[in-house]
Amino acid sequence: MATAFVLLVGVLLPCWGEFLPFKKRFMKVNGAECSHHSECSSDCCLIDLDRAGAFCAPKARIAMLCLFQTKGAINIICPCQSGLSCISKDPVCSRRCHLI
Repeated sequence: MATAFVLLVGVLLPCWGEFLPFKKRFMKVNGAECSHHSECSSDCCLIDLDRAGAFCAPKARIAMLCLFQTKGAINIICPCQSGLSCISKDPVCSRRCHLI
């Protein structure tokens, strides 16, 4: 029984990458053109009004401007990196990424 398991693992292990979801294997890097945030490895497709297109961009870091991830395809401002919250500490100021 153990021998059969080892043989099965030996056959499947080299092909394991083929079983990964489509999304994980074909993610775009920052700077690449995109049409939806789910295409980007950073999960942020930022609109570029100068070139009338969109590109993958990194998520906002601490103290940077941010907006929540919307259901839309393209962001105006990227959401915060993991572990940060997009909040406004002052009603007059725009939202920024903070540790909470």
